[in-house]
Amino acid sequence: MNDDDLLRYSRQIMLPEIDIEGQERLCAAHVLLVGLGGLGSPAAMYLAAAGVGRLTLVDFDRVDLSNLQRQIIHRTADIGRPKVESARDALLALNPGVTVTTVPHALQDEALAEAVRGADVVVDATDNLATRFALNAACVRARRPLVIGAAIRLEGQVMVVRPDRPDGACYRCLYRGDGEPDETCSQSGVLAPVVGIIGAMQAVEVIKLITGAGDTLDGRLLLLDARDMEWQEVRVPKHAHCPVCGVPA
Repeated sequence: MNDDDLLRYSRQIMLPEIDIEGQERLCAAHVLLVGLGGLGSPAAMYLAAAGVGRLTLVDFDRVDLSNLQRQIIHRTADIGRPKVESARDALLALNPGVTVTTVPHALQDEALAEAVRGADVVVDATDNLATRFALNAACVRARRPLVIGAAIRLEGQVMVVRPDRPDGACYRCLYRGDGEPDETCSQSGVLAPVVGIIGAMQAVEVIKLITGAGDTLDGRLLLLDARDMEWQEVRVPKHAHCPVCGVPA
């Protein structure tokens, strides 16, 4: 790091849990972030601001006027642009020292597996169960940590999957069947700051995974009820016969 980097990240370096060593780990890290909507917007911005050296952004969608209520990485002038391009420009304006790679289409099968293998941490900021299941399975196979977030209405949740730990539960340990029917913000609505809270918490968990600071939410599902501003924690044990990470019956 040069003098400008030391000044840029000085408030973070002052933290004993981070220090110079932790900041150097952040600067050398590669994070794969899937989804640049309400969750991915704050997560990406905080990770770039914190100095994560390389961000790979994945999203097939374009910016729409209805996105701007909560997807704070995009601007009105970006309407119609691919979200990955809009997000890249915002992140580089915030921190030109970060390398941003864009993928303007959905990743599937071997392309998804390759992208996951190339990352140190994966962020799931998507809005549908099928993609979450695919990301979870790819991360389990590649033994890459996965930070999952979800939000709808006035509710949100965060969980960390650590496939590198023998007793680490995965997302399918939580949803052992086909899961619940998908609900989207376009159908049910969402309060803008709720996705901001959850996306920011995803960024915190990524930083902790990279630097080793504190305990992460692996095996713990943190639930937010913003209506009454209450948090609840649910332990998620590894399921012996999970179809993704367990031992076949």
